[in-house]
Amino acid sequence: MAIIEFPQDMKWGAATAAYQIEGAAFEGGRGPSIWDTFSHTPGKVKNGDNGDVACDSYHRFEEDIQLMKELGIEMYRFSVSWPRIFPEGTGAVNPEGVQYYHQFVDALLANGIEPMCTLYHWDLPQSLQDQGGWEKRETVEAFAEYAAFMFKEFGGKIKKWITINEPWCVSFLSNFIGVHAPGYQDLQLATTISHHLLLAHGKAVRRFRESGIEGGIGYAPNTEWNEPFSSKQEDVDACRRATGWFIEWFFDPVFKGSYPEFMTDWLKQKGVTLAIEDGDMEIISQEIDFLGINYYTGSVARYKENHDLFDVEKVDIGYEKTDIDWNIYPEGFYKVLCKITDQYGRVPIYITENGACYNDEVENGRVTDDRRIQYLKGHLAALKRSMDSGVNIKGYLTWSLMDNFEWAEGYDKRFGLIHVDFNTLVRTKKDSYYWYKKIIENGWFEIG
Repeated sequence: MAIIEFPQDMKWGAATAAYQIEGAAFEGGRGPSIWDTFSHTPGKVKNGDNGDVACDSYHRFEEDIQLMKELGIEMYRFSVSWPRIFPEGTGAVNPEGVQYYHQFVDALLANGIEPMCTLYHWDLPQSLQDQGGWEKRETVEAFAEYAAFMFKEFGGKIKKWITINEPWCVSFLSNFIGVHAPGYQDLQLATTISHHLLLAHGKAVRRFRESGIEGGIGYAPNTEWNEPFSSKQEDVDACRRATGWFIEWFFDPVFKGSYPEFMTDWLKQKGVTLAIEDGDMEIISQEIDFLGINYYTGSVARYKENHDLFDVEKVDIGYEKTDIDWNIYPEGFYKVLCKITDQYGRVPIYITENGACYNDEVENGRVTDDRRIQYLKGHLAALKRSMDSGVNIKGYLTWSLMDNFEWAEGYDKRFGLIHVDFNTLVRTKKDSYYWYKKIIENGWFEIG
């Protein structure tokens, strides 16, 4: 057995998102989002599920905060529902929504939990989508105004801000692959949106600096690792493209002020043009205070002509998988973090999402989710390896605090440390909850 020990100043936390847990979709003056529309469209979400009620955390946040306090987390990452603040995306503010988040943040602080606020976790106001959504620069401006309002309203209470969660998902998964809202399948559209998301991020960072409030700001890209099947150059290049779709495409503009040539050249071959205007890259490359990293999985992959967007084929070499059919690949976590540090410097990093889907149910009042514990052990060991290799890790926030609405998968997939019965909304702490509690208390665990 080996001891994996973390620094005493390591921040431990958990994460969720508004549409996945809040419910109260038609209460408190909230306007509709693209996920309300998408989930109520037949055939878009498994079993016809939607987030109308979700975990009902809108009404049960005090109970949920007590569960956080007992868990011992020091930081809680949540997202604000944009249409709960601006029901139309712009214009009139909804005072009831603002008051709700004040009550919520005050309750976190009263229980010694630091709030980390994500401004955009995919719930674009439907009214903005009706006007063209993220394809239009007007939505970029609307986001900057929403962000500026939040900074002014919650400055002093919230000191860690994330602009946009997983811009790859918002752009390519949602508008090219088409499995998330709004569900389009257009590579040009998705690429344009990816640029506008980065622009929105940069404008929000600029408004944060102008606000003068205390704290820090960053963004939270999702990452994957693709390990070349062989040392053949075509395999190496294919994996570079596949990984670059997540990393370089969304990191180079922020940290280097330009898009990576190996990616732009490839996309141009696919007929894609970049909607860059004068001054855009300067705005996007505003200095950030920290970087959020989301990581779940990776693959071994190889070159295959005309296969997928980047001529890359994932090869199943026998990895164990979680219940959402994702490879368990902690080595990729280590490699992603080292790559980011090598290419962009020792930027402070919070792991803003990392966790596993296992659909264990309550039996005799207990949820035995040993597989989730093993997943977390492997990834926390990889995290410590990265720290010992020079990666500047400040904190780890697991996904997720509780089972929730898992987007297009509906309620079939469970990522939580806390089990939620979606019929009764009863919360049950899983074995992984108690295991994570010990890590937070002790700062170390055994592996092997």
